[in-house]
Amino acid sequence: MDIRLSVTQNQILSQKMIQSMEILQMNSQELNEYIKEMAMENPVVDIEEKYETPDKAGDLMKKLEWLDSLDERNRIYYRQEYGDNSEDKGLMDYNESVGEELSEYVLHQLLTVELTDLQYDVIQFMVYSLDNKGYMEENLKDIASRFHTNEDFVEEQLKLLQSLDPAGVCARNLRECLLIQLDREAEPDETAKAIVRDHLELLGKNQLHVISRKLKLPMEQVVEACDHIKDLNPKPSRGFDARGRLKYITPDVTVVKLAGYYEILLNEYVYPKIGINSFYRKILESTPSQETKAYIVDKIRQAEWIKNCIGQRNSTLMRVAKCIVDYQERFFNLGAGHLKPLRLQDVAEMLEVHESTVSRAIRDKYLQCPWGVFTMSYFFSKSISSEKAGEKITTEQVKALMMHVIEDENKNKPLSDRAITECLVERGVKICRRTVAKYREELGIKDASGRKRFQ
Repeated sequence: MDIRLSVTQNQILSQKMIQSMEILQMNSQELNEYIKEMAMENPVVDIEEKYETPDKAGDLMKKLEWLDSLDERNRIYYRQEYGDNSEDKGLMDYNESVGEELSEYVLHQLLTVELTDLQYDVIQFMVYSLDNKGYMEENLKDIASRFHTNEDFVEEQLKLLQSLDPAGVCARNLRECLLIQLDREAEPDETAKAIVRDHLELLGKNQLHVISRKLKLPMEQVVEACDHIKDLNPKPSRGFDARGRLKYITPDVTVVKLAGYYEILLNEYVYPKIGINSFYRKILESTPSQETKAYIVDKIRQAEWIKNCIGQRNSTLMRVAKCIVDYQERFFNLGAGHLKPLRLQDVAEMLEVHESTVSRAIRDKYLQCPWGVFTMSYFFSKSISSEKAGEKITTEQVKALMMHVIEDENKNKPLSDRAITECLVERGVKICRRTVAKYREELGIKDASGRKRFQ
């Protein structure tokens, strides 16, 4: 009997540890969903939709003081946090403008065009099927089948849409998008059209000499045509609002710069506060049923345990955030390019916790500061040795240095990865060619052949 009891207790303890770790690694939005689901499963739980604290007004004023130094875009985060109906809304004095969506803009151009019901239904379907670049990737045969018509009819509607603005909208791929724009020009560039139509892959690889040979044209003419193509818009949706595709980020931690110090604010307003329903407490006091009492007590303990786990999560997150702010003070003062090397192990040792605890605490969480919104993992970076008296620099600093080297190169004879490595070594950075290639790709910079400019 004792053995069985011990096994059961160990199982319960193990489940609670797992639950605690899961809550620790939840961001604010995930925690919000978790609490609401838990409240549906546990009848004794009451939740308050807004997490109230006695010092909320003080926290808000600190945020407002900080917001005065930021642009309007960052203020939107606080509208999301306090909600449109908040009594604090008047203090924010927002002037939020919303851009026109591409679909609305395209359909608006057809208001004066006489269309049959079938034409409009097909056109509307295609417009609302555009991807985030403004391309129409739906198969015409599938659209024809959906509306019980023929493919030629659908093709006609597509051509009508492709005649609208912005030029290139409803193209089925990049090649068609660019050709539509070239065809609209008063003096079509036949060389540019030939390159887009037949040699777009070579252009992407910057192999202009191969294009010149295949088209049997002077290099100067090919370079001019390619420069023309690069001035075209590969994304017709650019400049239009994409509200339906935006992923809103709610910061879990806000770092506010005040006079002489930084205030760290935990975003507890995103998720509700857990309370115990008084009705069940009264039942617990009055019911003679031991079974009912046991059930209610179990549910109350479960709710109290969750509250305790959330409290531990918040405490750990706050401690980790404070370590980051203290250690990366130069970044918070000066911005990008001033991070110091910092490992999970370093913070774990400062807080006297396991490294995995720090890892879970920062997982998928965001920190907002005067320089923008960053993942908390952004502040942790490996160090690279420098020849300066044991000094170490971050990968961010190495990438910045790489970009300077590439910006200063001769564009007619761009540096290879090996040459970039040698330049960095000359500047005291101990790095290998493979790492340089990896960082270059992460920065979205092409290799030497892709950066070469032809005269």
